[in-house]
Amino acid sequence: MSIFGLKIKNIVFILIGSAIFSFGLVHFNIQNELGEGGFTGITLLLLYLFNWDPALMNILLNIPVLFIGWRILGRTTFFYSLIGIVSVSVFIRLSQIFLIEIDLASDLTLAALFAGVCIGVGLGIIFRYGGTTGGVDIIARLIHKYLGWSMGRAMFLFDALVIFTSIITYLDHIKGMYTLVAVFIGARVIDFIQEGAYAARGTTIISEKSKEIAQTIMIEMDRGVTVLEGRGSFTGARRDVLYCVIAKNEIIRLRHLIEQIDPHAFVAVSHVHEVTGEGFTLDENKMPLT
Repeated sequence: MSIFGLKIKNIVFILIGSAIFSFGLVHFNIQNELGEGGFTGITLLLLYLFNWDPALMNILLNIPVLFIGWRILGRTTFFYSLIGIVSVSVFIRLSQIFLIEIDLASDLTLAALFAGVCIGVGLGIIFRYGGTTGGVDIIARLIHKYLGWSMGRAMFLFDALVIFTSIITYLDHIKGMYTLVAVFIGARVIDFIQEGAYAARGTTIISEKSKEIAQTIMIEMDRGVTVLEGRGSFTGARRDVLYCVIAKNEIIRLRHLIEQIDPHAFVAVSHVHEVTGEGFTLDENKMPLT
């Protein structure tokens, strides 16, 4: 279902991500006087120096960037970004009104950890469903689109510049270092959610009994197998190469089946961060799994 071309599911998850992001910002960053990177860090800097409302400044700072987003990223991303920016400001204000006192002043390690996780999870969800929270998020999306950098990496570089400015203006060196820890954790969490929380395994199998192994995998594990044509560089012999993607909890069973058929088979296992298609997101009738 969609409204004006925007998917309801995406809007709902952008709102959820905005709520998580705002909760972490107010309850872990602001309560413990930690900084942040990007435009969010600038709003905190303005809060600490001039007592300007971060909810309002979040909207005001992002107006010019939104126009860049409109011209370069297109209509859909613009509206998702607009939803993200406005919802973040709304949830920041709600978090300030319904403030929960979380006293972590004596344990800034825990404060930095939770700040990074909340902001990383919130932004990761927003990014995953096509939105941004404006500012550096849009710039990072452009860098990801045109340069191929991960969004977490691009944001970390911008964040470092803002944090350096914060350190020389209002943060002491201790809280500055804890802020860097929080930003680094947030960047890693963003990449983790962007790549997919479901980590499957890709297996490459080379064996003289490739046909028997492929049949066993398809029958016993109900997994598809792709047969590739390979040739040994040393012997020049041609041999089938099997490739199969399985759930991470199936790897032991796969190894056991292969060992029963050919104990000398060559098996290489690699991480697969995201999988779509039959057996993972679609059933045998090509319908979405619920």
